[in-house]
Amino acid sequence: MTADTTNRAVQPLRIGLTGGIASGKSTVADLFAEQGVPVIDTDVIAREVVQPGEPALAEIQQVFGDAVIAADGTLDRGRMRKLIFSDEGRRVQLEGILHPRIRAATIEQAAAAGGSYQLIVVPLLTESLLKYALDRILVVDCSEETQLRRLLERDAESIEQAQRILAAQAHREKRLAIADDVISNDAGLSQLREQVDELHRRYLELAAAGGTFAEGSKAQQREP
Repeated sequence: MTADTTNRAVQPLRIGLTGGIASGKSTVADLFAEQGVPVIDTDVIAREVVQPGEPALAEIQQVFGDAVIAADGTLDRGRMRKLIFSDEGRRVQLEGILHPRIRAATIEQAAAAGGSYQLIVVPLLTESLLKYALDRILVVDCSEETQLRRLLERDAESIEQAQRILAAQAHREKRLAIADDVISNDAGLSQLREQVDELHRRYLELAAAGGTFAEGSKAQQREP
């Protein structure tokens, strides 16, 4: 994808933030938000599109059955998580329902958000068509050992389930291969904040320069 200077004049710089599960994407996004950066989080959008009454939830119920619907009519996320991470075909089915809706809502929110630059959080960016709408990609990286520990502490019921969740995502090397910028999150919050502050300054300079520093970035070189 080539740089579009016409779009740059009317559209803020779009930075895609990604990383593996439990890598610390939300913490990094919060640190950018503290700087006043507009943050569009596709995880938040994913929860919104499956609220009761939304077409996506009705389609999920039709495809997966009543077993994934809780007593209050909401999506039973625990059951759905177990199902999709134990059956690749079912995961692909769910993504087929959700991803087009999430992508459309993300672009709509980004168009309205403004800012010198924006952060668009996309956990599964390597597989998402949203990467073609981005100017630059920032990867939050940590060791797989750190991911596994955090996942067990956070929401995995067993080490086997945590390992299945990690295995279902893109490998660390694949994420790093698409990165223009990398934040390391194996240490503490203070080191994380320093990296965010440095990138914030760089992105402001990049936005002020009209995107000239981004020429040749991996985001711009990708073909849709």
